[in-house]
Amino acid sequence: MAASVIFFVANGEPCLLPTHIPLLRFFNRTLLSVKRHVAHILRSQHDTVAHARICCEVDMAIRKKLQLNAGDCSSNDQSFGAGENGRHAVFNALDTMLKDSLERLKMMRENISLVKISLRGYACEFNYTEHTTTIRRLCLEGKLGAALWLRRKMVQRGILPDVFTHNYIVNGLCKLGLLEKADWLVREMLEFGPSPSCATYNTLIKGHCAVNSVDKALYVFFTMATTGILPNRVTCNILVHALCEKGLLKEAKRMLEEILNDDDEIPDLVTSTIFMDSYFKNGAIIQALSLWNQMLQKCTKVDAVAYNVLINGFCKSQYMNLAYGYACEMFKKGLLPDAFTYNILIGALCKEGKTNEACYTLGVMSRMGIMPDQITYKIVIRGLCLDGDIVRAKDLLWCMLNNLMVPNPMIWNLIIDLYGRWNDPNNAFFTRDQMLAFGVHPNVFTYNALIFAQVKSDDFYGACFLKEEMISKGLCPDVVTYNLLIGAACNIGRPDFALQLLNEMVQRGYKPDLITYTELLRGFCIRGNMKEAEELYAKILKSGLLNDHVPVQILFNKYCKLGEPVRAFNFYQDWLASKRDSYPY
Repeated sequence: MAASVIFFVANGEPCLLPTHIPLLRFFNRTLLSVKRHVAHILRSQHDTVAHARICCEVDMAIRKKLQLNAGDCSSNDQSFGAGENGRHAVFNALDTMLKDSLERLKMMRENISLVKISLRGYACEFNYTEHTTTIRRLCLEGKLGAALWLRRKMVQRGILPDVFTHNYIVNGLCKLGLLEKADWLVREMLEFGPSPSCATYNTLIKGHCAVNSVDKALYVFFTMATTGILPNRVTCNILVHALCEKGLLKEAKRMLEEILNDDDEIPDLVTSTIFMDSYFKNGAIIQALSLWNQMLQKCTKVDAVAYNVLINGFCKSQYMNLAYGYACEMFKKGLLPDAFTYNILIGALCKEGKTNEACYTLGVMSRMGIMPDQITYKIVIRGLCLDGDIVRAKDLLWCMLNNLMVPNPMIWNLIIDLYGRWNDPNNAFFTRDQMLAFGVHPNVFTYNALIFAQVKSDDFYGACFLKEEMISKGLCPDVVTYNLLIGAACNIGRPDFALQLLNEMVQRGYKPDLITYTELLRGFCIRGNMKEAEELYAKILKSGLLNDHVPVQILFNKYCKLGEPVRAFNFYQDWLASKRDSYPY
């Protein structure tokens, strides 16, 4: 109603003529309609503070304009509303106010539309960043199904994740061994975008090499040229490593030269390390040392990984003095040995049966501030178990638990198996209970070690109970399980039960091996069932499994005890003939 007030007080006149009242009412209705329309538009928006400010600006602009137009009427003109000048002033004011209001309304609508577009664009940008970040996090957590679902939803809305996000998905698929889906995703990137980068192809090539599919990796490598993407050193190193693992050193060198065409005399550290490791694996120690000296002469800065490869090569070749020498050289060059270095040295010592030196090296490793990992403890505990040192093996197990490092099932199985060989089933089962208490579930090897402990202590029925427990836990007995039980049944003079276990073994899809037949043969000989023993021996000869002297020795000793040396000698001659047939040269 501000405009009405302006008209009433314009020129100092307190009243208007009756002829002007309809015009003022029309003007008031028009102005109210415009303001209501503006208010309706503003109420549909969320930002109430900005809208209130826009309304105030509209009222102030209109009020200012009307005051200027009203000021055009001379205060000395007493014919306001009656003369020609008064009527023209009223109509000019009305016309100006309507034009300004409509222009202001148009500008407000345009501004509101721009605000909507800006907010929508900001929301899209925010959702894009949030979705791509979520996809990458899901890929790192191994939740590829959810990541692919979110990517599909983005594509359906016309939004493509960038190539960096796609690389995360490709890498996750390759880690899970889903190479077909990874290939499909790269093909879709080529067709619809974004275009794959060299990192995309490197990830895919590495995935194929990880599953020993070098031919497929080479095919992917050659398709890079069709997309206009040049391979880099990472690509070549991946392929060179895969070819060297297959023993194709010449092919790896030729491909490296043809692809890189590198005139730089300084060899690449990663490439040189790969070739040096391949030389050691093939027994070419001279070539490996020559390459190492070439790396040092051409000022290639070697790192701990290169030293680890060198030390590992000497350990595998049983040159322990050289391995220790280069380990000391690492210290002189300021390169501290890491967990891999110590694991290599400890593994070589345990392989030579030097468990005392291995334990000493483990202590040095801890004093140097390098925390032993699962591999370190596994190597030492396995070496101690092979030496029969159950006390120190158990101490290392507790050391792992005290360091909040839960051993994997293999380490527990080594301890349980050692207790079984020492004929101590109580501690074997106690270790199994500790294993369960720390949340580690027993596997088939665990039960086989427990069954061996029961068989060793002549508890056949306890061993059979463990087999049934395996099945109830969802674990399938394997050939080792049945061989242990068949041997135990033969030891107690129950070949009938042993044959029943053999039938169960065959029904489960396992093929009997030489140990199975040997245990049955020994059981028949113990019971004096020589006819069944000879038939079983003939079956062994026909199967081609006879590759040692144990079955023949069982029959030979049995017939000698029965006072039939001629028949014993005949079995020995048959075995020699089968050996000659197997190895004619």
